[in-house]
Amino acid sequence: MARPHYSSRLEDWFNAGVQAILRRRGWRERIIPHVGYGNQDFVRVLARVVLSRDPRNQPRYDEDHAMRGWKVFVTAPATGVRVTVTVAGETFEAITDRGGFVDLSVPVSLEPGWHEISLGMDGDQQARGRVHVVDPAATFGLVSDIDDTVMLTMLPRPMIAAYNTFVRDEQARRVVPGMAEMYRELLADHPGAPIFYLSTGAWNTAPTLTRFLARHGYPAGPMLLTDWGPTNTGWFRSGREHKRTALRRLAAEFPAVRWVLVGDDGQHDPMLYGDFAQTHPDHVRAIGIRQLTPAEQVLSHGLPVPNPDPGAHDPQRPTAATVQGPDGHALVAQLRAVLARPEAS
Repeated sequence: MARPHYSSRLEDWFNAGVQAILRRRGWRERIIPHVGYGNQDFVRVLARVVLSRDPRNQPRYDEDHAMRGWKVFVTAPATGVRVTVTVAGETFEAITDRGGFVDLSVPVSLEPGWHEISLGMDGDQQARGRVHVVDPAATFGLVSDIDDTVMLTMLPRPMIAAYNTFVRDEQARRVVPGMAEMYRELLADHPGAPIFYLSTGAWNTAPTLTRFLARHGYPAGPMLLTDWGPTNTGWFRSGREHKRTALRRLAAEFPAVRWVLVGDDGQHDPMLYGDFAQTHPDHVRAIGIRQLTPAEQVLSHGLPVPNPDPGAHDPQRPTAATVQGPDGHALVAQLRAVLARPEAS
C-alpha cells in the first residue's frame, strides 16, 4: 500500500497536536449529524465529530441562527472516535476518519420517507439526525449543484470566494430567482422523487447551507459535499472527481431513477453532466444549465481558459437533452417540455 502524501501526514500531525491541547483543556467530542439517505436495502449515515468546549451545545439548524462564514471552518476534527448509530432500533458502530467524518452504510429496511436516527458515544445518545429513504417505485430524481446554481457565492475566484465564504453573514447570500419554485414544481409532478444537492463545497458549511435552503423554500434533501484540504494523494482533493464519483454512486444505488442534473455554466457542470450522460445514458433524463451573466462569469472565474480535464466527454457523442436559462423561471418550462416527450425505447 502506497504511503500517504506528505501533505496529509502533515495535516494529521497538526490535527493530533491540536486535539491533544484541546483535550487537556477539557474540550470533548461533539457530533454534527448530516442528512443521510437510503433505499429499501440500506441507509447511508453521514456525520462529523469535532471537539467542542461544551459538547452539549449542539449546532442549530434553524433558519434564525445565522453566523459569519469563517466560524463554520474553525473546527477541530476528532479522529479515531467510536460512534454508535441507531437506526430503526438496530445499533451499528463506526470510527471517525482522519477528518472526523462518519460515512456508514447500514443494512436496514425502512419505509419510504423521512426517518430520525440517533448517534452517540460511550453509550450516551448525543445527537439526532435525519435520513430520507427513496421510494423504490421512483423513476425520477433531481441532482442540483449549489454554488451559483441555487445561491450566488461567486466561487471559485479566490478573493471573492474567500470574502463570501469567510466574512459575509450567511443571510447576506443571494438566492437565484425561480430555482426553489422549479424544484418544488418538478418534484410535485413526480411524487416520491428524491432531490440531492451535490457540491464541491466543504462539509463544514452543511449547517449554513441547510438553513439557507430552508429559508428560501428549497425542497429538503441530502447534501453530498466534500472535505477540503490534503488527501492521501496530494494537497487538494479534486472537486470534479468528487462529483463524478457521487453521480456514479447514485446511479448504482438507484438504478431505476433517471436524473435531471442541474448546474451552472461557470465551472465544469456542463462537461461533467454531459460526460455522465454519455457513459450512463439510462440514468439521465435531462440536463439543466443556469447561465451566469457576463459579470458573474468574470467575477467568479476570470477570463475563460482551456479545460485541462475533459474526462470522458466526447463532444461528438449524443448526450441527454440540455436546456439553458438565466434562472429557474427560464428553465422550468424548458425542462417540463423535455420531460413531456416520450422517451426513446
